[in-house]
Amino acid sequence: MASKKMLHACLRVENLEASQKFYEEGFGFKETRRKDYPEHKFTLVYLALEGDDFEIELTYNYDHGPYIVGDGFSHLALSSDDLEGDNAKHKELGYPTTDIKGLPGSPGRYYFVTDPDGYLVEDVRCSLFRWSGEELTWSQACSDS
Repeated sequence: MASKKMLHACLRVENLEASQKFYEEGFGFKETRRKDYPEHKFTLVYLALEGDDFEIELTYNYDHGPYIVGDGFSHLALSSDDLEGDNAKHKELGYPTTDIKGLPGSPGRYYFVTDPDGYLVEDVRCSLFRWSGEELTWSQACSDS
């Protein structure tokens, strides 16, 4: 099979400015490119974290009202080297944010924040869940931790 690489995830948004502000202000994303298609009534804005090729594509359709975020898609996930600081910042910015929690029997490792369109973003403490045989374990994902 040919080699593959994740490129982007597309989120359809009702308010492009509010959504872009959420990802930039809340998580440090930067706009990498923007393409307007006024004749087709939509705009694409791509956002990425510094040093990461993976992008979030915000798609704004001019004449569309609110989108219904169903129960099939769950969330995006990002790693954090300051989970408590990020959690406090998201609450201070007024974004709907859960408290830090963990899976049963494990310490607090993540929380969720909701973007302006209702998409969940999971902020995970520089660690990732890993299955080792029958057990769920934690693996360090950040090089300086």
